[in-house]
Amino acid sequence: MKKALVTGGAGFIGRWLVKKLLNEGIDVWVVDNLENGCKENLNEFKNDSKLRDVVFADILDVPKLQSLFTDKPDIVFHLAAQINVHESLENPGKSYLSNIQGTYNVLEACRPNLTKLMLMGTCMVYDVADSKGAITENHPVKPASPYAGSKLGAEVLAESYFHGYGLPLITCRPFNTYGPFQKNNMEGGVVSIFVKKELDGEELQIFGDGTQTRDLLYVEDCVEFLFKAANNEKAIGQIINAGLGEDVAIKDLAAMVCSDPNRIKYVTHHHPQSEIQKLLCDYSKAKSMLDWKPQTDLKTGIQKIRQWFQSQPDLG
Repeated sequence: MKKALVTGGAGFIGRWLVKKLLNEGIDVWVVDNLENGCKENLNEFKNDSKLRDVVFADILDVPKLQSLFTDKPDIVFHLAAQINVHESLENPGKSYLSNIQGTYNVLEACRPNLTKLMLMGTCMVYDVADSKGAITENHPVKPASPYAGSKLGAEVLAESYFHGYGLPLITCRPFNTYGPFQKNNMEGGVVSIFVKKELDGEELQIFGDGTQTRDLLYVEDCVEFLFKAANNEKAIGQIINAGLGEDVAIKDLAAMVCSDPNRIKYVTHHHPQSEIQKLLCDYSKAKSMLDWKPQTDLKTGIQKIRQWFQSQPDLG
C-alpha cells in the first residue's frame, strides 16, 4: 500500500485513519462533504506532503469522485456515510442515497482497475446478542433502522462486485467507536455525549431504562484494526468484527462518567424501535486472522476523551 483514498476522511474515524496512514508513509487523498466531518479535523496534517489532496465534495458527485482516481490509489477506505440512526428514521431517502447510491459510485470508480476496497460496516446490522453470548460475523442480521438497512445493503452490493468482478473487498464491522474528535451531539457517540455534558455541568440523559448495553471500542484501536485488515490478503472477501469484547449498560456508563446520580436522568426513547438491547462483540476472527486485539480499556478511553475535551478552547 503506497497510495490510499479515504472517503469521509475529515470525519471522526476518518481523521484518525488519515493520521495512521500518513504516519506509515502512505500518500493519502481525502474526499468529504463535511456533513459529519469538518476541515479542522485535518489541520494537524496540512503541512504533511504525504497528504496529497483534500476534496470537499460528496461521493454522489461522480465526476469529482472519479477525479480522485487519476493517480490510481492502491486502496480505498470507504468511510463516507449517513451515520445518524434517528435522522435515518425521519429521512430514509437520505440513507439510501448516501449509503447505497454513494457506495455504488465508489464501487464503479474502483471497478476499472480492480482497486482494493475496505468497506466500513456497522454493528447496527446485527440482531441482538443473547444474554450470555457475543456477536460473531455469522450472527443473524436484523437492521432496525434505514441507517442499518442501507449499510447492510451497501455490503451486499459490494459483495456482488467481489464475486462478480473479482474486486478485492474487505468489510469491517467495528462496534461502537468513541474517542477524541467525535461529535457530542446526536451524530456523536454516547461516551462523547456523556463526558461533554459532565464537564459542562449538565444532565446526562439516558433513553429508556438504561439497561441496553454497548461494546465500546476506542478509536485508535479501531483504526489499527482497519489498517491491519487492509494489509492482510487473508481478509479479502471477509467480513470482520472488532470491539472491546466487553459490554456495558448505558446506566453504568453514565455512573462511570458522572459521580452525581442526581445529574443522571431517564427520558422516553423517541425511536425505541431502533434500539438494540444488547451489543457484545466477538472479535476472535480479527484476533486470529489479523493478530489484532484492543489495547484501550473503557476506563482509560473515558479519561483520554475527557482530557481531550478539557484541552479544547471552548472549555477554557
